[in-house]
Amino acid sequence: MDVLTILLLVLAAALASVAISICVEALRKPTQTPAGLYWNARIPVEFTEINGMQIRHIKTGHGPNLVLLHTLRTQLDIFQKIIPELARDFTVHALDYPGHGFSAIPDTQYAPDLFVRTVEGFLERMDIRDATLAGVSIGACIPLLLVADGNTRIKKIVAMNPYDYARGTGLTRAGLVAWLIFTAARVSVLGETVMRLRNRLVERLIMEGGVARPEALPREFLEQMFVSGEREGHYRAFLNLIRHAYLWDDCHHAYGRIRVPVLLVYGDRDWSRPEERRRTAGEIPGSRVETVAAGGHFLPLDQPGRVAELIKGFAQS
Repeated sequence: MDVLTILLLVLAAALASVAISICVEALRKPTQTPAGLYWNARIPVEFTEINGMQIRHIKTGHGPNLVLLHTLRTQLDIFQKIIPELARDFTVHALDYPGHGFSAIPDTQYAPDLFVRTVEGFLERMDIRDATLAGVSIGACIPLLLVADGNTRIKKIVAMNPYDYARGTGLTRAGLVAWLIFTAARVSVLGETVMRLRNRLVERLIMEGGVARPEALPREFLEQMFVSGEREGHYRAFLNLIRHAYLWDDCHHAYGRIRVPVLLVYGDRDWSRPEERRRTAGEIPGSRVETVAAGGHFLPLDQPGRVAELIKGFAQS
């Protein structure tokens, strides 16, 4: 078999894969937005327009304001294990970002500014003041950027596993499957093809790379993550986010302007490396650092008791 024949066969296989992925996507059933929370039917789910987008959010508990911000690709349900405990002492707010969970999926650029302005708009729309913001991954970076820009509604920040390293490729450290998927995602056409062929097994394997123990991932959480990812336009939004993920490294340019108390919390098995953590801690004036044993990137699922304890202790100190 000569080289030209091999190249033609490879091209034919590539075109067939693209065609199959398009057919698979076209045959997916429409996703229904759940009426309530699968993990607590007593907490009402609301949708509020923020900057022209319908944003899903919840509010529960009594006391000082506490806003929880989820990771990239996940949704507010990642805090299902800690919200009941935190609601005893705080008025807890949580929301789905644009293109995440069951919030709107606008046709826009999923760069950091979209998420920062959405959370800023949420704080204003809900008139949340004197708040502690506790977030994971990009949810840790968002409040840091807000206070660096002078937002006065935030009084303290608990930043868990901030996603401010490796030019946005931290996701590829979640394991071989994650490396393959997210490396391919950065390539035009190939990324779209891979994402259209998404399935429950692949998503579960990727998610397991974000926890210290696979059993830390609730079955219902994995299922709803997959269902939300089936929504029309979701995979395109996620691809756009991945392709703009390198911009989260620019957080470092803002850290020196932070003037509120910050607690940095890292899982000892987070994707970040020791030198990357030291850089962040050194750049945020007066920051404290805590390391949680047996904790991965999705820390509130891995170690909910310790995470709730750290948030409460820092917010109430």
